[in-house]
Amino acid sequence: MSKISLKIITPERVVFEDSVDSISATTEMGEVTILPNHVPLVSLLRSGEMRLRDNGQESLLAVSTGLIEVRGGNQIIILADSAERSEELDLEKIEEAKKLAEKRVEEARNMNDVAYADALVHLERELARHRVATKKKYRDVGRQS
Repeated sequence: MSKISLKIITPERVVFEDSVDSISATTEMGEVTILPNHVPLVSLLRSGEMRLRDNGQESLLAVSTGLIEVRGGNQIIILADSAERSEELDLEKIEEAKKLAEKRVEEARNMNDVAYADALVHLERELARHRVATKKKYRDVGRQS
């Protein structure tokens, strides 16, 4: 079976660069799963969980907004504002950040639309990070049992 060459880039670093069997990500039009020989595609990413599958193993990433480009020749480039592998996430710190983001949304509710939209974007990012960190925690617990 052919593989997909995937590169995930943020302004700070290259988060992932390797070949995988499939990628599932949340786009503006919903969740998309990309397999080898997918038609070319360009779409906006939404904050959410990204799943990379390779040789029966699944890796999770928390990805914020950005752009995904599926090119011919089984190449995918993802430009994201932020992306973190599940093993990089600290659930306790994320829970604190999520509470702060929720508080900012409440405070911005009565402010201008730009402040409110910005607060919602931050909350959406923290919720995605929380989902990925929680799944990682439960996977780790299941492996120890």
